[in-house]
Amino acid sequence: MTKKFSATWTLFALAISAFAIGSTEFISVGLMPLLVSHFHIDLAQAGLTVSVYALGIMVGAPVMTLLTGQLNRHRLMMLIMGLFILGNLLAAFAPTFSVLLVGRVVAALAYGIFMTVASVIAADVVAPAKRASAIAVMFTGLTVATVTGVPLGTMIGQVGGWRWSFIFISAIGVIGLLADYWLIPRNLPLPSKATARGILRVLTNPQLLLALLVTALGYGGTFVAYTYLSPLLEQQMGWSASAVVIILVVYGLMVALGNTLGGRFANTRPLAALFKMFVGLLMTLLVLGLTAHSHWLGLLTVLVMGIFAFMNVPGLQLYIVQLAEVHTPQDITMASALNIAAFNVGIALGSGIGGQVTTQFGLAWTPIFGALMVAVSLILLGGLIWLARPAKQLVTKHH
Repeated sequence: MTKKFSATWTLFALAISAFAIGSTEFISVGLMPLLVSHFHIDLAQAGLTVSVYALGIMVGAPVMTLLTGQLNRHRLMMLIMGLFILGNLLAAFAPTFSVLLVGRVVAALAYGIFMTVASVIAADVVAPAKRASAIAVMFTGLTVATVTGVPLGTMIGQVGGWRWSFIFISAIGVIGLLADYWLIPRNLPLPSKATARGILRVLTNPQLLLALLVTALGYGGTFVAYTYLSPLLEQQMGWSASAVVIILVVYGLMVALGNTLGGRFANTRPLAALFKMFVGLLMTLLVLGLTAHSHWLGLLTVLVMGIFAFMNVPGLQLYIVQLAEVHTPQDITMASALNIAAFNVGIALGSGIGGQVTTQFGLAWTPIFGALMVAVSLILLGGLIWLARPAKQLVTKHH
């Protein structure tokens, strides 16, 4: 009973920290119009606040995992949240756009290592059959951030100026730090030492490499359109700035629903579940390409996109851990770190492509290019399903 109780509280602490960290990842999506007018930059430059953050995580996740592999997990969580608060305060008081980007990178270093360690802790504290759900609970912090943190941050930015949005997130970071201090066990087992050779072992395994590519392209496809969601809703669909705040809240609720369902679907047959989720996402993005100029149909499609956008996250994260347990058991943490990096390769790639698409073709084309990314990931996922056929236990149920 005690174990169950402590597992619940540990997951709760991780979810609070993930809430803080999730709010900062997407906050600039809502603040983009404000940053454009304050720093006199264009939309594609403002999009750097998303892609630079993602690049920081991409590099930070494996590098920080190497550097902190043998640190006590509890102490490591304190360090991560301290770094996170520092990065956001730096962004809040940035005199120039470049300093703002530096603050984003500092916060991103915390994000990458947090998600890596938190995923492994979440999967460790529950029974094997509940691992995708436990990872989903931890990621619920992220989705709730999309529901409330991002729109609230956007609203604070619209009312008091964008700097207050980052101050608000720093304050949530302090709450996360305190929750981790009290609720994360101090004696968690240390993973086997993460090494640079471990990175090579993961990247040279065909199934692990394919899974990482599926994560990057399948998850990243949404971000071609999502990064520019505020201008898309305002300029293409004709919604007012105040309506966009409410739409972002409802969008976030859809994301939370999708994430929870995704965790349930992926508990037993992650690969089969992921295939269906990506097909749903592909169809939705194609429909959004057609409804981007429509006030109500466009809005409806955006909300459906919310359901599919992060539905794949728990399954992708669980599947990489399962594959690592079979193929590179000494590198489970590194595989987890590289998958977090892959999510952010996807975000950087997606938002970067989105920036180019808005400049060359216009905002309304972003969902079509997103759909192309998801289509490639579906082909790769087909390859993974084919490779997993001899090892039926991974496709059906992990023992």
